Amino acid sequence: MLTTPVIRAIRRARPAAHLSYLVEPQAAPVVLGNPHLDEVIVTPLMHGAARLREDAVTALRLRRARYDAVIDFHGGPRSSLFALATGAPRRIGYTIVGRSWIYTTRVPRPRGHRPRHSVENQWDLAEALLPDLGRPARGTDPVEMREDAAMAGRVDRRLRDLGIDASHEIIVVHVGAGNEFRRWPEASFAGVVAALASGQPNRRIILTSGPAQSSRADEVKRLALARGAGAEAVTVACDLELGELRSLVGRARLFLGGDSGPAHIASTTATPMVVLFGPTTPTVWGPWRADGGSTETVDVGALPCRPCDQRVCEPGDFRCLRGIGPETVLAAAARALAPGRESGADPV
Repeated sequence: MLTTPVIRAIRRARPAAHLSYLVEPQAAPVVLGNPHLDEVIVTPLMHGAARLREDAVTALRLRRARYDAVIDFHGGPRSSLFALATGAPRRIGYTIVGRSWIYTTRVPRPRGHRPRHSVENQWDLAEALLPDLGRPARGTDPVEMREDAAMAGRVDRRLRDLGIDASHEIIVVHVGAGNEFRRWPEASFAGVVAALASGQPNRRIILTSGPAQSSRADEVKRLALARGAGAEAVTVACDLELGELRSLVGRARLFLGGDSGPAHIASTTATPMVVLFGPTTPTVWGPWRADGGSTETVDVGALPCRPCDQRVCEPGDFRCLRGIGPETVLAAAARALAPGRESGADPV
């Protein structure tokens, strides 16, 4: 997601270029349909001998395309080898121990926790190829993910099945996270959900997560109902594809969740956001969107151990995230929902 501003800028700088994007299946919905790309190559992610065969097929395809230049935004072993396989005369990547020789142009990889957004770090790679690229700005180069018509239709049908129509105000609360450093407690989420549902008969709160985190969403719903939320006001949707999530958030009045991939997907819509930050900081990982005024970021403030590398919690109690109280998040939600900060959501 955080490479999409760079895609737009490269197209603007070189309108006649043929731009291909190589991506694995799980992230492909982010760039499929991107208007600045000529081609999206989806390379299967397999294991064992099957992966070796597929990678060989992809490598041959890349070599035959005879690219003039390759930018490796990822920097992992697989993407590095694909960059080499192209045989492109210009190969740009980060300085990486053991793999820097693959690139003809090497860019220092950001180290530590310097206050610089990840989009700007990605920009460095493209600027090494195109010195006239200019500097990144949210207003001209926000993150981008186009709504897919088929995904939008599936979301519309799901909402109808739930009895949700244009008279309802939708709030999407993403409760999932890939690691414990980004998991705000279920009880805290439930307190916020119950308060948001209170006294709002037309409000519908949809709890989302990945399938592996569905038990968290179920627990948040259980706790919210125990705190007085109506059963009709809170529902769970943990089986959404990325395109469906983007369409759902685009129809919502508010997105609320932690610093995660879904938050960046929400950034591609006009929907107001509340994003919780634990070990990371908004300066580096905050939503990169044109309408930044509709974004509320919440964190615990200064801690001697924050930000961190998210390997081991030094204090052991995940205080950077668990120190955020529900009342602070509710205040941020109230600001985001205030009159004058209306969403650009499509009608249901």
